[in-house]
Amino acid sequence: MRLGVLDIGSNTVHLLVVDAHLGARPIPAYSHKEELRLTEYLDERNELSAEGIERLGSFVEEALRLAEDKGVEDFLAFATSAVREAANGEQVLARIDERCGVDIDVLSGRDEARLTFLAVRRWFGWSAGRLLVFDIGGGSLEIAAGVDEEPDVAVSLPLGAGRLTRDWFTADPPPPDEVRALRRHVRAEIARTVRDVVRHGESTCAVATSKTFKQLARVAGAAPSSEGVYASRSLSRQDLAHWAGKLTTMDTATRAALPGVSPGRAAQLAAGALVADAAMDLFEVERLEVCPWALREGVILRRLDQLPSRRETPPA
Repeated sequence: MRLGVLDIGSNTVHLLVVDAHLGARPIPAYSHKEELRLTEYLDERNELSAEGIERLGSFVEEALRLAEDKGVEDFLAFATSAVREAANGEQVLARIDERCGVDIDVLSGRDEARLTFLAVRRWFGWSAGRLLVFDIGGGSLEIAAGVDEEPDVAVSLPLGAGRLTRDWFTADPPPPDEVRALRRHVRAEIARTVRDVVRHGESTCAVATSKTFKQLARVAGAAPSSEGVYASRSLSRQDLAHWAGKLTTMDTATRAALPGVSPGRAAQLAAGALVADAAMDLFEVERLEVCPWALREGVILRRLDQLPSRRETPPA
């Protein structure tokens, strides 16, 4: 079947079309995305502004047209923290449904962590043992750990790179006192979760997903995207600590000139690096393996798991 997935994230809205069937890996057939950065459209009441709603609605309309053009048979749409936590999030989705005729599922933070964990487990397989998974988005940080496809523990914290940049930094580059204050805040928030995560057992494989981690790994010397998704990529604690300090002293333009850093993400990379550094340090992780699959692939895999097998499909 050809499946279309619309991912409404805090940073990016992304339509991914894949060819897939039960028991096979989904093969990307078409991708269309825009760095909409919904968190920047939140006003002082934590409501998405009229401009943000209009831009989101226009993208959803475009995504539906493109999905039809590409022959999509099944269409899924989901939203994460920016819409979930907006004071008018339900009204926004109702307006988009009325305008576009699409039902958008709002994932909880725990479900984000669970579905990302599923994608990582399928990518690395059972031989990876107990997984510890980190995912830094625009609005939240997800942490999950376990030995099966369903994690033993799944946690979501309001420590997304975009959210923290907006709420904690007032200049570019940020003043040292703001960097120290954010560093203390991030470490205190993550430290509260460590015991609940590690009490189930020591992980044998620590994994990072998301654009933030991919860019940090690339800056630290990992293989470029041109080498393909199967190239092995990792990020060491030592390299990350070095870059976490360095990135906070750079302005956005300087960060954007680094290898693998997109201009749209450069502004929030320093905050993301502080979160990543804190997670590796507090969980005593020396090296993170970078997984090309994340939440979107987890949603796709879960949908495929729900399909009947050919043997179970009733005759026409």
